[in-house]
Amino acid sequence: MATSNELVVAHQIGLHARPAAIFVKKAGSFSARITVENLSSGSQPVNAKSILGLLSVGVKMNDRIRITAEGIDETEAVAALSELVASNFGETA
Repeated sequence: MATSNELVVAHQIGLHARPAAIFVKKAGSFSARITVENLSSGSQPVNAKSILGLLSVGVKMNDRIRITAEGIDETEAVAALSELVASNFGETA
């Protein structure tokens, strides 16, 4: 059984460049299989541990995404990645 969460990306450049690198690094710290899909554009799920995969779904500001994880630490992975996105990747502006 998989765990997933949907949320809106508020970062001004979406999941590109630095935010994407931070997301991929955090995703890589979990053993679960983790995917991200851009629900706003209707993308297919991509490997959240792949920078090229993540960039390929073109997540922009205000896009709705779904983070899905499957594996032993799936709940923790989805929670941590959701918090990362919700916290605007640690930026205050």
